[in-house]
Amino acid sequence: MLDVLFINASDSNKTYQDLSRSYSAIGTPYWALLLAQSCRSKGYKVDILDKVAEKMGDDEFLERILQLSPRLIVFCVYGENVNGGTAYMTENVRLSEFLKEKNISGPISFVGSHVQALPYKVLYEEESIDIVFTNEGVYSLWEILKLPDIWNGLENVKGIGFRKDGKPFLTEPQKIVPQERMDIDLPGYAWDLLPYKEKPFDLYRSPMWHAEYDEEKRSPYAMIYTSLGCKFQCGFCMINIVNRDDNEEIGVASNYNTMRFWSPEFIIKEFDKLNELGVRTIRIVDEMFLLNPKYYMPLLKLLSERPYSSDLRMWAYSRVDTIRKPKVLKLLRKAGIKWLALGIENANRKIRLENSKGKFRDVDIVDVVKQVHDADINIIANYIFGLPGDTIETMQKTLDLSRELCTIAWNAYVAIPLPGSQLYKDSVEEDMELPEDYDGYSFHSYNSKPLPTKNLTTSDILKFRDESYIKYHTYKPFLQKVENKFGTIAIDNIKEMLKIKLKRKYSEV
Repeated sequence: MLDVLFINASDSNKTYQDLSRSYSAIGTPYWALLLAQSCRSKGYKVDILDKVAEKMGDDEFLERILQLSPRLIVFCVYGENVNGGTAYMTENVRLSEFLKEKNISGPISFVGSHVQALPYKVLYEEESIDIVFTNEGVYSLWEILKLPDIWNGLENVKGIGFRKDGKPFLTEPQKIVPQERMDIDLPGYAWDLLPYKEKPFDLYRSPMWHAEYDEEKRSPYAMIYTSLGCKFQCGFCMINIVNRDDNEEIGVASNYNTMRFWSPEFIIKEFDKLNELGVRTIRIVDEMFLLNPKYYMPLLKLLSERPYSSDLRMWAYSRVDTIRKPKVLKLLRKAGIKWLALGIENANRKIRLENSKGKFRDVDIVDVVKQVHDADINIIANYIFGLPGDTIETMQKTLDLSRELCTIAWNAYVAIPLPGSQLYKDSVEEDMELPEDYDGYSFHSYNSKPLPTKNLTTSDILKFRDESYIKYHTYKPFLQKVENKFGTIAIDNIKEMLKIKLKRKYSEV
């Protein structure tokens, strides 16, 4: 009998609408891979069922689970981006209900940002979920799998929630893996458990821009962490909810702002494995890759010395105020990091500071972007429309700044009160009108519902964001830059992508 089966599932059609057909990414299920390897290191029999990558129907999904007969089912609900966990709950809850209807005997558990943020609410509302993990789940999983009968003894397992006498009940909080145990207790990725068609990782694909707007370069594709968490406390972000160590009714990520790192010597072995498996297009998922030079500088040096580094097409996150000296950018490029995702967020410095709690120092954004471009590193710039304090005028200035910077890739979110963020808790306490279903927390869904601000309606924000997407991607200097660097095939793919229009319930766009 299998000890534990980790499941990756989503309804991309709801999350991304028609973009899901060709343009949204299909990433490797990073948390399932980490937990699977961790449990395997303790001697447990594990497997991963990736319903997304295999495009599996419900009947095949059920048949596979019956064949594997796991003692414990774990739905890993983090989303393509970590902040997409709530939106992904729709499909995962539907599947858990489906399994219950089919009388699957083993306990069904959920790990992910939404259940970490709102464990009581989930247990109260979702009867098909038997167990929730209140943080990353590593040590809690080990304790559960020690039980001869998982249904008995749950009260003694730290860091979980379940129903006791019909009511939601949380056990004593569990610690997260400490820094000194990262290489030992989270010992890499169970890459060998991923499905493939003809060769490893061929069922996964990068975002179109990451592949230089060329379909042929999108696969094989993999996602990997070199660190977990973030030291900052941005009010709109829920990244740090994975570090939760309390049982508050509503978890707030900014209360758990800590970072942990795998050693460079350990993590380089994972890059070597990916190279051996033929993967060149890689996303480094860390929220703040360029933050602590103690860890990223040795790793970059190790990567730059690898004979395969020149073939890599990697993407990593940074912030405009954490990019270091030009020599670091040169090393980044040599190590195979050809893209940086920069969180610029808003053109208005006051709005940035009010929502980022010191995240931004007083830096010249235009100069920083120029330095990155001068190092021959591409940028995807990230912006947020509808932050508290935003007006039509400030959003327009953000769009104007984005066109001035003219990065070769562009992304904009709307400010949604994601469960786990301070923005969510504030919205609950102020009795704001929140999305009525999980899909409403998706940035691209039909039901997407950003918070109105003092000056903007929900419709104002969505309409501005979606119109800005078109305006930027039809901006002649942008298209000229793309064509000069990547050729006409890239321009053709961008034009095809623009034919897909998002439908919005709360907007006329």
